[in-house]
Amino acid sequence: MAEPALPPTGSGPVTQGWIELLDRLEADLAETEALLVQPDLLGQEPDAARWHPPDELGPIPAALRPRADAIAARQVAAARAVAVAILANRRQAAVAARIETGGHLHVPLHPSYVDRAM
Repeated sequence: MAEPALPPTGSGPVTQGWIELLDRLEADLAETEALLVQPDLLGQEPDAARWHPPDELGPIPAALRPRADAIAARQVAAARAVAVAILANRRQAAVAARIETGGHLHVPLHPSYVDRAM
């Protein structure tokens, strides 16, 4: 996880609001990145309802733009990693389905032959 950036010179209420917002975004992103690399956390999905774009902050201060860009790049990388994980999960599910059905996806679930002594 990246170190939080130091407040830029000329900090004011708008800049401080953006710093707090970027801190929250970074914390949420760190949770997502942790889920991708630590399988034991899989039952702990991040709360997707937390993010609400700010209306009152106005444009991001120029001094915070590099940090925001770095967070955005990490978000894109995390989104790609999530897509890869979903694809791998679907492939694994398809393999499991073939194993369970003997290699065919449209096999009846009841036996075709009954082994019985006569």
